Amino acid sequence: MTSHRIGVYYAWDRASETAAPLEIIENRFPALFESRRILYPHFEELSDPAQFDQGIAGFLDQILKKNFVAFVEHAAATTGQAVLEIERGGDAGSVVRIDDKTLEAIDTLIIISFDSLRTHQQAGAEEIEAVRSFLAKPGNLLFVCPHHDIGDVDDVAQEERTEIQTEHFLHHGDRTIPPQQRFGGFARTLLAGLGLPIENRFGLHPASEPDGSPSPIKVEHDLDRLGLLSDVPTFNLHPHLPHFVSIGDAAGKMDVLVRQSIDLAAPPHPFTRDGRSTFDALLQSRPGVFGGDLLVGDATLWSSTAGGLESLRRLWTNVVSRGDG
Repeated sequence: MTSHRIGVYYAWDRASETAAPLEIIENRFPALFESRRILYPHFEELSDPAQFDQGIAGFLDQILKKNFVAFVEHAAATTGQAVLEIERGGDAGSVVRIDDKTLEAIDTLIIISFDSLRTHQQAGAEEIEAVRSFLAKPGNLLFVCPHHDIGDVDDVAQEERTEIQTEHFLHHGDRTIPPQQRFGGFARTLLAGLGLPIENRFGLHPASEPDGSPSPIKVEHDLDRLGLLSDVPTFNLHPHLPHFVSIGDAAGKMDVLVRQSIDLAAPPHPFTRDGRSTFDALLQSRPGVFGGDLLVGDATLWSSTAGGLESLRRLWTNVVSRGDG
């Protein structure tokens, strides 16, 4: 067993996510019935409306949230302690913010910033200071994990938007994703508040091997001071993964720890036209930036449903048992 105490904070606001109007396809999660229709025959075990909410709430409960069950169970089994799980916003509109009391009970925090930008989730000043105090303690570890930002055309002329969004859509190839789906407002505001503005850009399609397994990641092992990537050859094959960009002062405080290959056989993306064949998949704070350590990676690093699970389990073990033994 390990002595580490783990917390997972889901930064979404359930009430705002589930209330998204179904007649607008952008910037919302799919309803459960939409996932069933598009991916048929997958999820037919969830088809009974008497048992399963067929709306967005059903998708959150029966698909999205369950993606993280394997990690939570693995962490609990490895540490011998229950994982603290918190949802920021509940169905009734209540909000559970990160605070000192919560953080005193753990030494490892994973923030799943799967919140739609549309819902305006922002880290408040007190939350930022609580996290700063948490990071001041040597041995503490924080993962901040947004997901993709697909179809950002806010600064593009109206007549060019459909063409750009179609290009992004064809590149990742996931028909369940709308033309624009932007996540991670809580992560962005928290990181900016810590003096490390970092953006999760695009939804890039990762490369795979001929047998269908994820292609090897490119790890800067000399920078992996915690050994988190020991015996971790791959991440996963979620079809739309973000490239993490350090902005301003963050560029001098964060290192790229892992790069992941892009599927160059996929339809072209503006990012690959510039000659890029990899995206920055995991960032790590440099020594001395905090007493503890901060990493920024994709939310699906903690998911069990996009391939590469054996390798991800090694990552999970390294995180929750780091420094022990």
